[in-house]
Amino acid sequence: MRLLSNLSLRVALSLSGVLGVGVAFLRPEPVNEIGGLPAVFAVPAELAEVHALGRGQTLGGVLSDAVDSREHHVLLTAFEEQATPRLMQIGAEITLRFRRADRWLRGVDVVLNADSIVRLTRDETGWRSKMIQTPTWTDTIYAAGDIEDVLWNAVVQSDALDGMPVRDRALLIHHLDQVFQWEIDFSRQIRRGDQYRLAFERQVRPDGSMRSGYLIAAEITNRGTRHQALWFEPSGDGQGGYFGPDGKSVRRAFLLKPLEFRRVSSRFTNSRFHPVLKTWRSHRGVDYAAASGSEIMATADGVVTHRGRLGDLGNAVAIRHPNGFITRYGHMSRFNDKVRTGTRVRQGDVIGYVGMTGLATGPHLHYELWRGGHPLDPLGVNLPPGDPVPTTDRARWEAESSFRLALLDRGASDRVLALAEGEGVVALAHPILQEGGEAR
Repeated sequence: MRLLSNLSLRVALSLSGVLGVGVAFLRPEPVNEIGGLPAVFAVPAELAEVHALGRGQTLGGVLSDAVDSREHHVLLTAFEEQATPRLMQIGAEITLRFRRADRWLRGVDVVLNADSIVRLTRDETGWRSKMIQTPTWTDTIYAAGDIEDVLWNAVVQSDALDGMPVRDRALLIHHLDQVFQWEIDFSRQIRRGDQYRLAFERQVRPDGSMRSGYLIAAEITNRGTRHQALWFEPSGDGQGGYFGPDGKSVRRAFLLKPLEFRRVSSRFTNSRFHPVLKTWRSHRGVDYAAASGSEIMATADGVVTHRGRLGDLGNAVAIRHPNGFITRYGHMSRFNDKVRTGTRVRQGDVIGYVGMTGLATGPHLHYELWRGGHPLDPLGVNLPPGDPVPTTDRARWEAESSFRLALLDRGASDRVLALAEGEGVVALAHPILQEGGEAR
């Protein structure tokens, strides 16, 4: 017993594997003399190899170097109970765990993504598999600040979001842009001194990154005008949208712009000197200078009435919308293959790509808006709003909107507004902002 009390047992286990294979190994410290005897170090019974799936590599190929052909088939079959090997991404991490004495494979961990790991373990009857989900908790975070130059910098540099990865902040900014895209062009209209406030709910992983999240309430003060958006589900089934405090949808019948552009190169006017024809004539639309190949979106729901050549506009698309509106999009380099005459399109659908066909001196989109046979200025017309909160849901709306507005005020003194008890995967019936994708 005296001998045991003088023993110092320490284990140092290091895994590596950025590209290729990393081996977990023992890194002993210098031998210490304790009570006249050298210190004894425990040798891990398990050896781990970490592989990063390279281009052209497969899970089957990695496993084939560790087991014979019969066991290889059993392992892949067990894995396929949880996931599809051919859908694995380049860089996926595969950890093989061997018995150190004879390199007998004891287990395999396959990291599918930040949230899912397939674990393969051996028992007396063979190989078993299970899916391990990264635990999350749910909280509601508040952030607010002044905008010195652009919204991106204000949010990314916000002290209120300390601990949130930059990638997650970028997703939040993208969601803000989606919510207010009918009212504010963040790339053109934001000015120094504008302000923002927001409250959003998120699912958080142990490393602090966000699995998903959605805005509960948001406010942008732009040039002295306050724009507010509050989430509400009229049907109560998870299908909803954003509304202003007056109960009117922030979603409009038409988008402010049909594409991401560099500048407005020519505005709507009754008299303009044409750069190609060298003569004065009316310009019945707006020209948006943009990179060749930039995506062009339908600004509202409707039916395509023309897709093809259209005089000076070159390759053009015309769409008929409700309430007598028509939009036209000209000088396209090419069309979306899915768009044909008679095709129904939704607001935001890509219908074509920027070019300079027809009478044009450079790549741009010529965009027109008509109603009742008369051209309208797309930048100056008051377009119809979206649907308001249904009358039957008005009482519930009043209660929920008051609560959400209070979150913005409360957040000024309480950055983390709420924290769900316990841990685990939480399913939210809201427009979840996913990694690498858009709000849905």
